[in-house]
Formats: sequence, C-alpha cells, structure tokens
Amino acid sequence: MAEPELKSRGSRESVTKALSEEKMGAAAEETPGDEAPKPPSPSTSMIPSPSTDAGKDAGSDAAAAPGGKIELRRSITLGNGIGMIIGTIIGSGIFITPTGVVKEVGSSGLSLIVWSVCGLISTMGALCYAELGTTITKSGGDYTYILEVYGELAAFLKLWVEMLIIRPSSQYVVSLVFATYLLKPLYPTCSVPNSAAKLIACMCLSELTMVVVVVVMGNIVKAATKVQDLFTASKLLALGVIITFGFIQIGDVPYLTPELAFEGSKMGVDNIVLALYSGLFAFGGWNYLNYVTEEMINPERNLPLSIIISMPIVTVVYVLTNMAYFTTISPREMVETEAVAVSFGEYHLGVMAWIIPVFVGLSCFGAVNGSLFTSARLFYAGAREGQLPAALGLVHTDQFTPVPSLVFSCLLSMMYAISNDIFSVINLFSFFTWLCVGMAIAGMIWLRITKPNLRRPIKMFLVIPVTFVLSCVFMIAVSFWAAPYECLIGCSIILTGIPAYQLGYKWKKPHVVRKMLEIFTTFCQKIFMSVPEEKEALD
Repeated sequence: MAEPELKSRGSRESVTKALSEEKMGAAAEETPGDEAPKPPSPSTSMIPSPSTDAGKDAGSDAAAAPGGKIELRRSITLGNGIGMIIGTIIGSGIFITPTGVVKEVGSSGLSLIVWSVCGLISTMGALCYAELGTTITKSGGDYTYILEVYGELAAFLKLWVEMLIIRPSSQYVVSLVFATYLLKPLYPTCSVPNSAAKLIACMCLSELTMVVVVVVMGNIVKAATKVQDLFTASKLLALGVIITFGFIQIGDVPYLTPELAFEGSKMGVDNIVLALYSGLFAFGGWNYLNYVTEEMINPERNLPLSIIISMPIVTVVYVLTNMAYFTTISPREMVETEAVAVSFGEYHLGVMAWIIPVFVGLSCFGAVNGSLFTSARLFYAGAREGQLPAALGLVHTDQFTPVPSLVFSCLLSMMYAISNDIFSVINLFSFFTWLCVGMAIAGMIWLRITKPNLRRPIKMFLVIPVTFVLSCVFMIAVSFWAAPYECLIGCSIILTGIPAYQLGYKWKKPHVVRKMLEIFTTFCQKIFMSVPEEKEALD
C-alpha cells in the first residue's frame, strides 16, 4: 500500500502562478463584468513519495531537474550541517550569558547544573525537529510546520513577526556586538563610539550578503557554508583556549570542590527559572538547519545526524567553558563582570588579551552568517506559498538559490541601525520563539494522532516531544510573569498581522496593484537574474 502524503496549502509553483495572476490583470481590466482571478489553491505534497526519493542520487550536484525545471540545489553536506548548527548557536551568548546565570543561582555548582539542563532541553527540541524535518521535507522550518498543522493565518502571523521584528533585529544586534568587540582594542580606556559600531555592523551585514551573492559565483550555498565552517572553527578555537587555561589550574580552585561548589546557592523557583531562561538564550539557533532542508544532501540521514552530533558538542563545550571561567573568576566576581570572557583573557593572556574580543567578534560574525542564510530561506518559503510578494520566491538561474530573499533580509536588518533602543524592541517578543517552537512540536504530536501511518524516517519517543512542549509552555509563562507589560505589547503587534493578512494575501487586488507587483517582479528577475522555482520548459 502506498504511504500517505501530507497535502500543503501552498506549493513550489505558487510563485509561477502568482506571476501569471499578475499578468492576467490586464485581461481582467478589459472585461468589466469578470472577477479578478482567485489566488491559487495548490496542493503539492510536502512529503515526497518513496519511489521518487529512491530514484534520486543523494550526492548529485545537479540542480536543474529533468524537463527544464529550476529548483534549490542540494549541496549542504553533513559537515556543513554540523557547522551551521554549532556556528549559529555559539554566538555572543557563551561569552556574556554566564554572568546572568550565576547572578540568579549564586554558586558554581548549581550554575553548571543549569547549563547542563539547558543543553538537555535544547537537544530534546532539536531531536523533535529531526523528526519534523524528515517528515515534512520542505524548507522553511517553523513556518512550514505551522502552515501544515494550523493553517494559513497562524503561519502568516509567524512570518509577519519574523520578517518585521525577530530576524532583522536579532541579526543587527549580533552584528552590533561583533562591531563593538572588534573595535574594543582600539578604545581600551573608553566605550566604543556608537556611530562607528553601527557603521561596522552594517558593513558586516553587507559583506556577508556580498560573499554569498557576488564573490563566489561558482556556488553560493558552498560559499556561505564555507564561511560558516571557517567561523565555527574560530569559535571552537577561542573556547578551546579558554578551556585549556582553565584546566591547567582546576586543581587549585576551592569553589569547584564538592564541599564548596554549592555554597551560597539560591534555590528559589524564580531564581532557577530565570537562570534557565538566560542559559537557553545561549542555545538559541538549534532549529535553524530545518530552514534549509531542501538544500541538504540526503536530509533523511544528514539532518538528524547533524543534530545528534552538534548538540552534545555544544553542550559539553558550554559546560567546560563555564567550568574554566570558575577557575579564574569567583561566582561573586562574575556577577560584577560585564563580559566574563574578556576578564578571563585579561587575567591569563596579558598583552595578548585583545585576542578574546576579536574571537568574540568573529563568533558573532559567524552567527550572523548562519542567520542571514536561513532568513532568506524563510522569506523564500513564504513567497512560494503566496504569502509574500512573488519576487521573494525567485531563484537564481545559475546558483539555484533565493538571491532576492537574501538581499531583502540584509536590507531589513540594516534598517534597524536607525533605532537607538533596539533591545527594548526585542524584549517585546521574548516569548515568541518559544510559542512558535512549541506550536510546531505540538503539531508533530497532533500529526501522530491524526495521521499515524504517515511516513516518518525518524520517530522520537513520545515522552520527548511532550516534555519539550511542557517546557515551552513553562517558558512562555515565565516571560509573561517576568515582563507582562512588554509581552502584552508584543501580542498586540502580532495581531497587526491579521489586517496585513487580509489585505496582502486574501484581498483580490485591483489591476493597478497587480500591475505594480508585476513590474517589481520583472525588475527583480532582471537585476538578480532569477526566475520562479520549477519553471516549466517551453515545449
């Protein structure tokens, strides 16, 4: 018996049909009594049939499918996947966040336990995403999963907030941290000028975009993944230096002994919860590989393996790095330190202490690269489903990557340079990531109940997704408890996506609007040398 397939509410041909719809506007205008064509209602399977997969060469480098179709190139290997997860997770968090964890729990021993638990929770979520990514084999991550389970409106609200707030603001913030640490050796006795940091941050974003669009035209995806692999190696090298210096003197530290490790611990529920919240922030990015599922070679094997290999590495490195910090800086001193890694470097490296800020900057640079890479795939997925302008769903004719979406993501991020208080904007949506991830994994449980015979190459024990969903509910509750006013404002902003959904997606646009969209799409096709994915060859 053939295995059942999921039917999506969008398809890869949505962009092509959207273009056709725009071009039909003139005909609709000339016929007064006719209605404008309705938005397409495609139904392409999200899960390829076994017979189709069996005939594909997992290592094939061909991007142009038979029949003249253009689709995303499968060129992300297992090593690239591991590098992307590790490189995206390890940003500035491990160099700064330890202060927040120790401030809440009060002792080195309890702090190390919190970091271990954060790694366990993140690994559970990543394993659930391995099942989701091999069951629903389309790029787009959370957006694609929410679209399948909860429908178009919920998916659009996710896309709306990610596009306007989450992705561009977080990318700009990490770029700003990169710029600050990179410039800090030039301003050792004073703070880095804000204007200089903003300029370097925008240069960081534009340089990364140029690297994956212009510099290496032989293969854009390989260019981006090589950049990611390079900076992942630099991050691990920096943390390796910290761990090595820490273990050299670990035997001389009294507050890492079993007798004193838990001295001064704060065991209150609120302290533990806030410490977990700070630690989990440093693990953010474990789900980013699911945004590029369609570009992975043999995703049924490489996606779960990338997760299984990378998450324990990150967890072990984080725990060992914190242990190394404690060999030099006491818990009380750490609370008063703004950048614990920099203080560690000043103590051990002397005149070479400038190396640590540079490594922190490079770490942030690599994290921005991974975020830009996956953000472009998110916007591309939204355009392919018809929920964003068709121009964002175009694919480069030679590189087979969504170049317009990548440039769009970069421009949105640089717009946040005009903000003087970007962190307050991000704080409004502290709960949003947990909400979307929890919805996606709850949807996975729902699919197990409603479609038990669905093809699942990987199937986690039910206790793992259930536990993680409960953890997400807990984290959302903590967000509203800690900052209720900010979270309510965030909810209000999310709801502004409803009129945008009605006007931008459901509304039958008049001829003049369709004509403007057609002109804009044609312009993007010419300037970016891009066409809709899976464009049929002319007979």
